[in-house]
Amino acid sequence: QAQLVESGGGLVQAGDSLRLSCAASGRTFSGYAMGWFRQAPGKEREFVAAVNWSGGTTRYADSVNGRFTISRDNAKNTLYLQMNSLKPEDTAVYYCAARAGNFYTAYRIPDSYDYWGQGTQVTVSS
Repeated sequence: QAQLVESGGGLVQAGDSLRLSCAASGRTFSGYAMGWFRQAPGKEREFVAAVNWSGGTTRYADSVNGRFTISRDNAKNTLYLQMNSLKPEDTAVYYCAARAGNFYTAYRIPDSYDYWGQGTQVTVSS
């Protein structure tokens, strides 16, 4: 059974950094595009970043571009999100997800993803 498990969340102060990890098991996701989404209380789940199967192509939400970096290690079946210069508005539950199909179509849309992790909480205090 395919499974994605996030880790690395926590409570930090504004300006700090965190690195999230997403470990995949049960199958290899090396052929899948993968992404990070987040959901704050009372808000819809929103796109944060996505990476294609090889790691060579990435996309970011405007709100995190220049501060966050998505990467993957297919040998370890693991996805990462390096988050720098964190802001209070980055506070949310962060989810990793995997999807088959063309990377360039619908990578921002949660419903286009086939597998999801359970989420990890990131809280940024001011």
